[in-house]
Amino acid sequence: MKNTAAHTYRVVYWLTSRLQDGLEEARRRPDRGDISTTTVIIWVAAVTGAVLIAGSIAVVISKYNGKLSGL
Repeated sequence: MKNTAAHTYRVVYWLTSRLQDGLEEARRRPDRGDISTTTVIIWVAAVTGAVLIAGSIAVVISKYNGKLSGL
């Protein structure tokens, strides 16, 4: 039981110190280069488009698979 309490204390201490370091860094450099909302929207749109295109190709290939095998 004593080891569990010591381990929990170490984990909480580590998390607290990491949080404090992060907050100090944010105060020191407010423009850290975080990803903007526009960048996230562009990435989501690109991935969605790629998935839709791949899905469309898969549907077309499965639909015409029998007809394409005779070529």
